[in-house]
Amino acid sequence: MEPGRTRYVHSGDGYIAYQVRGDGPLDLAVVGNWAIQLEDAWEHYKFGPFLARLTCFARVLVFDQRGTGLSDPVSIADMTPIERWTDQVGTVLDAAGMQDATIIGFGGGGYGATLFAASHPQRTRSLVLISTAARLIEDVDYPWGIPRAEVPGFLARVEAMWGTGEIVRWTDPEVADDPALLEQLGAYERRATGPAAIAAAVNMVMQSDLRGVLPSVRVPTLVVHRQDDRFFRVEHGRFLAQSIAGARYTELPGHAGIPDVEIADEIEEFVTGTRQAQPADRVLATVVFTDIVGSTTRLAELGDRRWREILDRHDDIVARAVERYRGRKVNATGDGILAVFDGPHRAVECACAIRDGVTPLGIAVRVGIHTGEVELRGDDIAGIAVHLGARVAALAKDGEVLVTRTVTDLVVGSGLRFVEHGEHELKGVPGRWQVFAVTTND
Repeated sequence: MEPGRTRYVHSGDGYIAYQVRGDGPLDLAVVGNWAIQLEDAWEHYKFGPFLARLTCFARVLVFDQRGTGLSDPVSIADMTPIERWTDQVGTVLDAAGMQDATIIGFGGGGYGATLFAASHPQRTRSLVLISTAARLIEDVDYPWGIPRAEVPGFLARVEAMWGTGEIVRWTDPEVADDPALLEQLGAYERRATGPAAIAAAVNMVMQSDLRGVLPSVRVPTLVVHRQDDRFFRVEHGRFLAQSIAGARYTELPGHAGIPDVEIADEIEEFVTGTRQAQPADRVLATVVFTDIVGSTTRLAELGDRRWREILDRHDDIVARAVERYRGRKVNATGDGILAVFDGPHRAVECACAIRDGVTPLGIAVRVGIHTGEVELRGDDIAGIAVHLGARVAALAKDGEVLVTRTVTDLVVGSGLRFVEHGEHELKGVPGRWQVFAVTTND
């Protein structure tokens, strides 16, 4: 199976979309919460780094439930029963060739993960529950739940806000002052499912009660919860840990229930017994190299003063584009720059904006882009990914934006279009690398 490619497996009268990434000795299957389709997941501001961190020590399976994301649609009534989610977990495990796996469920996905672990212990090596619950509605012996009278208003609010990113503002105050990020998260929601479907799924979770199932979970279990989670209050996590025999409970500071790298570290220690020392000076990033084509010739043609004016305008266009797409300029490289981004889609969009923005100046740029692990050295970066980006940029011609196969795999479904540019040996970089050119969407 080629890693990182979206594949489909037959389920009922349609297909489930799934991916497997990583090549570690352990298998992890992530049961999500419908808000992020699987190809967007790898670029999500928190969930993407979480998944990437898991691939450092395991094979990671992610999938879209039927009726969401890239999987085939179903009626809303057929989408919501928990047992159907459980069936789909087994289906994608079979498709990925995983005899058993650690099942990771977060948010609403925790319900399906819990039921699968209780029903199929022979296929569940262990269970990880992140910011989820056994029940959400208040009861006489469950006082931290949502009052039943508030449920209709709550569901109406979810349905009204869906596709705007405002739900994330509601649950994660860290993003409240970032309009660009909220806009991106709203787009993720729209690509994941529709307002009526999400309201039905949330209602199903709110009406469910798995308290009677918890004693039947007899696999090693880790429960992780954020202390100030605004939706799944921390008491839900404590109850899960108390009700599952032998469960390990980890309570972390913070609000958001979306898994992040800190939670991935907890999972690694739980499933392997050790936690890799992850140096804070290494991160996954997308590097962008730009360079003005034929700058020496243009200088000779225009003279120092006119060329300086063009360079100043070029620099202003580049700086504005990097800021707009939430990148960071690392340093200047001759007549271009090296910039770094935390998402490949924004990196490619930025490169295209620079290419198009400088054309009226009578100059052309070439751009190379690669996503990989970089070493942070103060404000500078280093590592093989940086060398790779520079070598790809050197292949480009006037006005070309070239990217590696790694980048194209990470932006599938984004609307960006590419054409093959061949397979190349890149000086100082082992192996042969597939390179693609970004094309317009016309």
